[in-house]
Amino acid sequence: TDCASPGPGPAGRSLSYQELKDLKKSSVLHIDVRERWEIDRFGKIPASINIPLGELVEALQMDPTEFKEQYNQKMPSKSDPVVFSCLAGTRSKQALGFAMSLGFS
Repeated sequence: TDCASPGPGPAGRSLSYQELKDLKKSSVLHIDVRERWEIDRFGKIPASINIPLGELVEALQMDPTEFKEQYNQKMPSKSDPVVFSCLAGTRSKQALGFAMSLGFS
């Protein structure tokens, strides 16, 4: 899975699977932007939350209480490290663009 990350290093760089595993040991939020049917068919990456790309802009602008109720996860602040993943990398790059346009660093 190709991932885009505004984490350590320049915003938007791609991560290897091993880098992602290492990052997930810290407090990074991993958002999988694949569709729900893809998660059902191909499996969930442990400790990730699924927010399909079409819901992402709305989700990142939710009230934090509403976000927690919907996704069972604390809403990230604009400075929190977030990793996006999808199947091939195209949607995760779009997700990164959306997040950065909303002020996420």
